[in-house]
Amino acid sequence: MAANVSFEILDLRHFGAPVLRPVLEAESEVWMERLHWDYRASSKLLMQYIDSHMLPGYAALESGQVTGYAFCVYEESKAVIGDVFALPGLSPEIPAPSDGAMGPAHEIEETLLRHLLETLLNSPQVNRIESQLLLHPAGSHAGLFHSEGFDIFHRLFMVQPLAGRWTRPGIDLPPGLELRPWREEDLNAAARLISAAYRDHPDSLINDQYHSVHGSLRFLHNIVRYAGCGAFSPVASHVILDRRSGDLVALVLGSRVSPQSGHITQLCVHPDFRRQGLARLLLSLAAAQFIRQGVIEISLTVTEANLDAIELYKSEGYENKHTFDAAVWER
Repeated sequence: MAANVSFEILDLRHFGAPVLRPVLEAESEVWMERLHWDYRASSKLLMQYIDSHMLPGYAALESGQVTGYAFCVYEESKAVIGDVFALPGLSPEIPAPSDGAMGPAHEIEETLLRHLLETLLNSPQVNRIESQLLLHPAGSHAGLFHSEGFDIFHRLFMVQPLAGRWTRPGIDLPPGLELRPWREEDLNAAARLISAAYRDHPDSLINDQYHSVHGSLRFLHNIVRYAGCGAFSPVASHVILDRRSGDLVALVLGSRVSPQSGHITQLCVHPDFRRQGLARLLLSLAAAQFIRQGVIEISLTVTEANLDAIELYKSEGYENKHTFDAAVWER
């Protein structure tokens, strides 16, 4: 346990973006170092919300300076914990540990999360809480979530280097299927596909947006229109259709998360069309398009329980580089 750090926890809505800028800049450096992810666009958007003084959350104040923050967003009766991050304590007598032990920053983050969870768990209108703290290694805050009755799911951040990859995969589709690039008008059909593909799927336990077409559409809007996961890349995104029905049966969506890194934000195949090589084809096609954009690596996230998907990704050259926790609570 770190030495006690002297700080206050205050409502995030009391602060403007300028006082949080040093924290967000430091966090952006960690995102780039750990995940090769340019977090500056997300920070800019976050600062706009902070300046509106409407973002629910808490800030840690030490010696008159903000050294950490945590926030959530509400979706009807659900709350999603968006982030928690803290700088090491400002007090010079409390150095950051060098032996891997938890330091002052962890203590601040735990306190911020504890305040946020207390607020959410005591809010009658909140029936579900989700959290995926991608930046934080698995176990960082698992004890706190467990103590409050959350279920914890491990997720993998897998990376595939693209050096030496081919530039265009062979296209060999089963009869009756058609491959084409993503179009804006695919949103509704894609939402129906995602809802069907994730029925009884491990990821549906983590993200309840997959439970319905409406929720899946909200998920897609966040990726495609609002840069919720990097800058959406239409050229790396493709769909496969059933010519007879016109329905989408598989899709891959990609985003640029930094100049050198692409990210697979969604890959799914309808249950009736699995085991035909469609997911492998779409992964290869996305890789080829990312190479054309100068990307040198692709990442994706997958739930540890999704063994078939992990086997596929490993066979395509992906390696696990980082494991993080997804936490879920239901009233």
